Amino acid sequence: MPKSLTPRLQDLRVEIEGYAREFGLDFFETIFEIVSYDEMNMVAAYGGFPTRYPHWRWGMEYEQLSKSYEYGLSKIYELVINNDPCYAYLLEGNAEVDQKLVMAHVFGHCDFFKNNFSFRHTNRRMIDDMANHGTRVRRCIDKVGIEKVEDFIDRCLSLENLIDQHAPHIRRNPDPKRAEEEAKANQNVGGFKVDREYMRGYVNPTEFVEAQRKKVEEEKAKAKKFPERPQRDVLLFLLDNAPLEAWEFDVLSIIREEAYYFAPQGQTKIMNEGWASYWHSTVMTRRALKDHEIIDYADHHSGTMASGAGRLNPYKLGIELFRDIEDRWNKGRFGKEWDECDDLRARRGWDKKLGRGREKIFEVRKHYNDITFIDEFLTPEFALEQKMFTFGFNEKKNYWEIQAREFKKVKAKLLQQLTNFGQPVIEVVDGNFENKGELLLTHRHEGIDLKGDYARETLKNLQTMWRRPANIVTRVDNKTMMLRFDGHTHTEKKVESL
Repeated sequence: MPKSLTPRLQDLRVEIEGYAREFGLDFFETIFEIVSYDEMNMVAAYGGFPTRYPHWRWGMEYEQLSKSYEYGLSKIYELVINNDPCYAYLLEGNAEVDQKLVMAHVFGHCDFFKNNFSFRHTNRRMIDDMANHGTRVRRCIDKVGIEKVEDFIDRCLSLENLIDQHAPHIRRNPDPKRAEEEAKANQNVGGFKVDREYMRGYVNPTEFVEAQRKKVEEEKAKAKKFPERPQRDVLLFLLDNAPLEAWEFDVLSIIREEAYYFAPQGQTKIMNEGWASYWHSTVMTRRALKDHEIIDYADHHSGTMASGAGRLNPYKLGIELFRDIEDRWNKGRFGKEWDECDDLRARRGWDKKLGRGREKIFEVRKHYNDITFIDEFLTPEFALEQKMFTFGFNEKKNYWEIQAREFKKVKAKLLQQLTNFGQPVIEVVDGNFENKGELLLTHRHEGIDLKGDYARETLKNLQTMWRRPANIVTRVDNKTMMLRFDGHTHTEKKVESL
């Protein structure tokens, strides 16, 4: 079981927290607990919430983490939970310099959780709600059996990415064009034209007008699209419209709620880790580090920042980009004058001594996510300095190779990987396809292909929930194809674009 901090670690916590607040970080109360490496792996396997619902995948992830630790492939130094208060776990047996580094890193995360706009709508009492979710799932297990519930959870988890990441920040109104058409149709329900007002009651009796209005309403209901516009939150569409049993509805709503809770962490992985790394580096090197700890600190910090071949390290990219922004705004390397300067000597020596760097990175921390962060602040100079490139597999030569170093291609590739977590964008376009009650989805092909085996398995899981055939329109080899599963057989055919 997790243990409270020792008196020495408690003193260090107070010290590091004081430094963090001195530098301007603002965070919820943070509660640290000590765990063994085995307990850390267990907590990490549950996504930081050991009271979550029971499922076999937690055991699988625990085994992977444990073997990785035992073989010396990886080690989890800390785990922090977005909650109020924040909870953080420290690894028992770490050296004192590591514990200080981790505490400083945690306070950076907690500041980011509290202040970044992506987390504004997240549940700050998720620790309690996760325990409630576990209780609800156990009740379902008691009611219908563990195999049935686990099988349904498997299906739900295969669909958990089919949410609208931007929904918490956007109010999606009904289609204005359709609303306008309906308003005009309502205005036309008036019966026959009458020149003399006193004849209206005879020419258009109330019963006749009501019958006409009812007829128009029925025709509108038949013609009305379902849903009115493409819906990215497939899980919500299923909850609202699929013929789920009560326990299935409860389980699916739990999976969806947790997917929305974790979504901002995926949207801000580079920024969040970069911000925490920036502050652990700042706090340690300027305040907390003692002379005899420098070598150990440098060794562990450099290990975190290391970038392997062909692997994006969010810690490294994030911290370096925050440092670049700070340097640019300190020196005034932004704005119209800087952008229009084509004198290389002038650009190298450019320093307006504005000193606005620290202010700027706090602003960035609040208003950006990974996509906007990269899109706005990744510069050709930064990409060149960091030796950024794209790579891919050469089928002719049968090995991976660098494909491009051109800045625009590097930036476009990185943004593509970050958009929708690098996964295909799927939308529900019709819940009554061809008036047969079938489900029709579409794949918005934006450079990311559907994997055939994944698509077929996902259609199968959708069909079991919808209880009717499920279809999806996608692009395969530059042809528009419709994949279909009717409950027994997978088929595909070429179709015209929707």
